[in-house]
Amino acid sequence: MGIDPDFKKNRQKVGTHSGHDVYGPVESPNKLGIHGSVVAIDWDICNADGSCIPACPVSLIEWNDTPGNPVSARKADPAREGDCIFCMACQNVCPVQAIKVTAP
Repeated sequence: MGIDPDFKKNRQKVGTHSGHDVYGPVESPNKLGIHGSVVAIDWDICNADGSCIPACPVSLIEWNDTPGNPVSARKADPAREGDCIFCMACQNVCPVQAIKVTAP
């Protein structure tokens, strides 16, 4: 089961992180929500495979430490989602389907 394609309708925006929106619920360290709107990454699903980071031709994804999270101690963070060129490479390589790219 991957990221909810309708997360913007089904979840509430609960804050921001590194310049992007965060959709809840967030109950750290177990539930971390969905980070980003254009390049959205479900941190509750992300298993730190890391294939999305080198796949991105504009290097908008970087690691963020999430100590204590039961899935992984770091997550892929859409730190510069505004640079997205909508190539879908990150979404296509994610083995757990934690990423959804949506043009604004």
